[in-house]
Amino acid sequence: MRINENTLLEGKNVVLVPYNAEHVPRYHVWMGSEELQKLTASEPLSLEQEYEMQSSWREDDDKCTFIVLDKQKWAEPSVPEEQCMLGDVNVFLTDPDDRSLAEVEVMIAEPSYRGRGLGKEVVQMMMTYAITRLDIKKFEVKIGLDNGVSIALFKKLGFAELSLSEVFGEVTLGMDVDEAVRSLLLGNTGFMKEHEYGKSRDSRH
Repeated sequence: MRINENTLLEGKNVVLVPYNAEHVPRYHVWMGSEELQKLTASEPLSLEQEYEMQSSWREDDDKCTFIVLDKQKWAEPSVPEEQCMLGDVNVFLTDPDDRSLAEVEVMIAEPSYRGRGLGKEVVQMMMTYAITRLDIKKFEVKIGLDNGVSIALFKKLGFAELSLSEVFGEVTLGMDVDEAVRSLLLGNTGFMKEHEYGKSRDSRH
C-alpha cells in the first residue's frame, strides 16, 4: 500500500517504517532461515525476487507492511537503518468483498529480540493503525499449530479461535473490533506517535 509510504510509527521500544528497497538485503538474509520459512509458511526467494516482492507489496492496495526497527539503535544516527531492523508486521485485506477484514502477520526475525514483549507492542501498534487509518473492523491471524508463542500472544490480546486445520497444521484466530475493543486498544497504544518518515529519516543524517 502507498498509504503508509511516508509514515513512521514511534512506539516505546520500536519504530515502524515502510518497507523500502534498502531493507531488502537484510530481509532476504532473514528469509533464508529455514526456521523463519517454516514459521511464516514461506518459500525461499532469490534476491531479485525479493526486490520484486517488495515493489509489489508497495503497489498492492491489499497489503500494508511496516519494517520493525530497534528504537534505541535508530536514535543513533551513526547506525544505518538496515542494521536497526528486527522484524516486520503486515495486514492483508484478504476478502475483496469485505475491506473491513484484515489478516495480521508479525515476525520478530532477529532471535535476540524474541521473548522481550516486542511482538505485543508491534501488533497493538499495527492494529491501531489499521483501525484508525484503514477502517479495519475485524482481524484474523493464521498461525502454525507448533508456534505456541504466537498463539499465546494473540490469545492474550483477545483473539479467539475460529477454526483449526489439522491438514494445514494451523489455527485461525479472530477478533471483532467493537467499541470496547477499540477503546482498550487505543488506550493501550496511547504512547504511539505518528511522524513523517522522510523527515525523520533525513534528520538522522
